[in-house]
Amino acid sequence: MILSLVVAFAVRCLLVSLFLPFSALDKVLNFQAAVAQAAERVSNHQLAAVLILGGLGIEVGMSAAILSGVADRLAALILAAYCLITALLWKQFWKAPDFRLKGASASRELFWDFWKNVALAGGFLVLALGPDATGVQRFAHHPLESSHPYAVTEAGPP
Repeated sequence: MILSLVVAFAVRCLLVSLFLPFSALDKVLNFQAAVAQAAERVSNHQLAAVLILGGLGIEVGMSAAILSGVADRLAALILAAYCLITALLWKQFWKAPDFRLKGASASRELFWDFWKNVALAGGFLVLALGPDATGVQRFAHHPLESSHPYAVTEAGPP
């Protein structure tokens, strides 16, 4: 039973580890650099700072919700959207002048970063909606419901 709880928590830690602690800590330690990067997409410096602070709040708050299991399905949906939005705004490999899949290309890294964000969004969507079609309806009716990640039942053999 203890092993099951540890594994369940460890899997969730792996899922959110990009955001909490790493990306969140990077935003705190390098706030001005993060704002400068955001300012590449929005012309207003104050708006760029608000976006970085909002991203920090999403990364910390939604990761904490996923780790705790409190409204974790909604938190996973929000992080999925966050991953997709950041991929579309900051991983625009299609705009890079030297992008190509074969041969030398400095912007090919953006291509892989884009698809890593998309794949991570898929992982969060599985957590939010479940592994099958019934989860979509369940989420639509009860979006704040927890997935109860740490509930252990003692089921006997079938």
